[in-house]
Amino acid sequence: MDYRFTGVPYAEEPWHEIIPGLFMGGHFRDGLSEGLLPVVVADEFDVVVSMIRLDGHGPSGSIPHHVCHVPDGRLTSVEVGTVVTMAGFAAEAIRSDLRVLVRCRAGYNRSGLVVAQTLLLLGYALDDAIDLIRSRRSLFALHNSHFVEYLTTGLAQIRDE
Repeated sequence: MDYRFTGVPYAEEPWHEIIPGLFMGGHFRDGLSEGLLPVVVADEFDVVVSMIRLDGHGPSGSIPHHVCHVPDGRLTSVEVGTVVTMAGFAAEAIRSDLRVLVRCRAGYNRSGLVVAQTLLLLGYALDDAIDLIRSRRSLFALHNSHFVEYLTTGLAQIRDE
């Protein structure tokens, strides 16, 4: 989904810290007068979780990089399982005091779904997780109503259906 055509602006910052050590971002950011700019990760994080694969966006070869592709729309039970797996990687890294970046194209929906599920795994309540994401990353985060519905229902339940 290209947010330039939906009225949802890309964030100006490449990523934002949601809780200590857990960051949410995108592969692109709004460079204002420069237009849409790529976000390239080097070694700022200990672990990177990417919900899409885009060559040239990093991280460096020594950084663990978990990559998958799920759409920014309705998900199959297999895709929901992938989200749960990615959130598990992120939660385990946070528990180990590592710095984790979860990212997708714009850093709002797919990364928001994984970050929200990570927060749930870390003991946060759903409303608190969504509020944290929207207050720390963007009010546009998790604007995909399907993803909020999935979180409300419970990803593990959807995966097992």
